Amino acid sequence: MKKHSPSPSRLIPHVKLLSVATLLVAVLTSCVSTQREPGFVSLFDGKTLAGWTLVGKHGAGYGVTNGVIYCAPGGGGNLLTDQEFDDFILRFEFKLEDGSNNGIGIRAPLGGDVAYLGMEIQILEDGAADRGKWGKLHAEQYHGSIYGVVAAKRGALKPPGEWNTEEITAQGRQIKVVVNGKTIVDANLNDVTDPEIIRQHPGLFRERGRIGFLGHGDYLEFRNLRIKELPRQEKDNSAPEGFTALFNGKSLDGWKGLLKGPNDNPIKRAALTREQRAEAQKEADEDMRAHWRVENGEFVFDGKGRSLCTAKDYANFELLVDWKITEHGDSGIYLRGSPQVSIWDPFTLPTKHGSEVGSGAFYNNQKNPSKPLLVADKPIGQWNRFRILMVGERAHIFLNGQLVTRDTVLDNYWDRALPIFPSGQIELQNHGDVLWFKNIYIRELPTK
Repeated sequence: MKKHSPSPSRLIPHVKLLSVATLLVAVLTSCVSTQREPGFVSLFDGKTLAGWTLVGKHGAGYGVTNGVIYCAPGGGGNLLTDQEFDDFILRFEFKLEDGSNNGIGIRAPLGGDVAYLGMEIQILEDGAADRGKWGKLHAEQYHGSIYGVVAAKRGALKPPGEWNTEEITAQGRQIKVVVNGKTIVDANLNDVTDPEIIRQHPGLFRERGRIGFLGHGDYLEFRNLRIKELPRQEKDNSAPEGFTALFNGKSLDGWKGLLKGPNDNPIKRAALTREQRAEAQKEADEDMRAHWRVENGEFVFDGKGRSLCTAKDYANFELLVDWKITEHGDSGIYLRGSPQVSIWDPFTLPTKHGSEVGSGAFYNNQKNPSKPLLVADKPIGQWNRFRILMVGERAHIFLNGQLVTRDTVLDNYWDRALPIFPSGQIELQNHGDVLWFKNIYIRELPTK
């Protein structure tokens, strides 16, 4: 198919033909636009790529001409904002050529494949897709779709060569895409429960990240980029939409003590008679009340007793847990009663064996990875947050918004010949250190 994408050399005469007055009009128009939209600020000064970083550049990358950002023919890469955003309304205009392909990255990390580690809102000239330029596409690969996840309604695009308007709203788990005044996506990401999609797209669960263009070698233009950040309020021990609070901030209701000795092993615990289990649990709960207390809306452990467990078992879930430790602190979160998402101090020398790699991985894994991808811990004494996605035998783990464990199988610590238990209690583990926990929320996911 013959393309009419201008080469970089062909762009130069166009720039020469553009008068200073015309460029001034373009910049002023952008300024007036943001003034008419209270709360919006411009992401593009109309003249340079200041405030943007290009990652994975190929070809000529991106450029600026006539008050627009363009992806160069045969070029591209990820052009990402230096600033990160969580909840926002993004507005922009774009003009496609025949067969243009790009994407809008949202809540994206600086590195990696944004379509999977963040989210990509597809930018695509759907007519070329219908003619088979990219082979047979899935519904969630057409323009406006959350790439690979949620399919957009079609028919909102203008023909190639004409300017389109687009608005993307990301507020919590709700993602909305409006093109030329038509809503083509209005999706709650909590409704995405397919295990394979969750495995492939940990970026769906990122709360914050960069915005950018994801170029694939096709020429197209963007202009009038502006954004409005939306306030996000969070109250301690008040569950987000779709979640249930496991801790009410006031009492130990819904929790129990870990059984003593060999009975902390789920296999041996399951072999107890009902009477034996009741007697053992009574003793464990007495220990719990002696060493765990609620203070200022926080679980506080005095460092002398046993671990704290949910009264209920869980299978597949998304779990949020805030935690804080002291110097040389050592703890963890047991999933389905099997060790353990590690919590420890990676900073204070001498570190404990293994703690220097940071929190958030399966330290007890032997057959599968046991170290986090990076150290994302906050300084000792500050609150940290885990976001744990447990589906089947695998987990994604975010620590303070950073993906530290990706799609990793959790060994069965109690019998490594077996897979991890299909369900089990969640435990706040201790190794004899003072600990604090709060904001413990769970969202159960289907098992099939």
